[in-house]
Amino acid sequence: MNHDICRPARLTSALGACLLALGLALPFAAQAQEAAIRKNLPERLPNLPKIDEVSKTAVPGIWEVRIGTDLFYTDDQGNHLFTGELIDTRTRANLSRERIDKLTAFDFAKLPLKDTIVIKQGTGARKLAVFVDPNCGYCKRFERDVAGLKNVTVYIFLYPILGPDSTTKSRDIWCAKDPAKAWRDWMINGTVPASTASAKCDTAALDRNTELGRKHRVQGTPATVFEDGSRSPGAIPVDEIEKRLTAAAGKG
Repeated sequence: MNHDICRPARLTSALGACLLALGLALPFAAQAQEAAIRKNLPERLPNLPKIDEVSKTAVPGIWEVRIGTDLFYTDDQGNHLFTGELIDTRTRANLSRERIDKLTAFDFAKLPLKDTIVIKQGTGARKLAVFVDPNCGYCKRFERDVAGLKNVTVYIFLYPILGPDSTTKSRDIWCAKDPAKAWRDWMINGTVPASTASAKCDTAALDRNTELGRKHRVQGTPATVFEDGSRSPGAIPVDEIEKRLTAAAGKG
């Protein structure tokens, strides 16, 4: 009786055919599991947003379901759905965080710098971008540190997320005759920017900045993006800024 079994003793040609069959079967199985997940989850959870991607994780039998930059996890039939973080206990690596970092990474060369306030210090050879709210106390401390850096160009994304007054101040700074001066006067010297409520000024850049920040999960300010695309949340010390600028320039 013949059985469909891969036997080591068979001829090389037969073994090759068997291995080929296995190789073809595995992708089809994975495709079937992904199809089941894509079918079952929306049917069972009608309010679930559109699934952007389904992919295997490092954990056997567990799949990642990506919706935008949000991650969910499920079994291979979509019978259970859960959130949380996957931790590799051997290396202590946070696999979920690494994945989100890749999904939300910035490409510095593609940043919409036309929507920023540009401040050039010295030669301006080194570059960094920062998302800032004008009412953020940590941003003010960060601004004082950045003002002392040499040979750097700072791209300021006004990112008013702390309340209505942040939106008002961002508008008044953006619409000022000299936005860079208005920014530094307020952040370093405490000089309130003159109102531009009656001025004809296009503030669409502020809306685009907000959308950009949300897309890349900028959840607090300041948030710094270096030239190599790496990012850092919070008001990091000036010596750390210098170190990161040097490292980023070396990768450029």
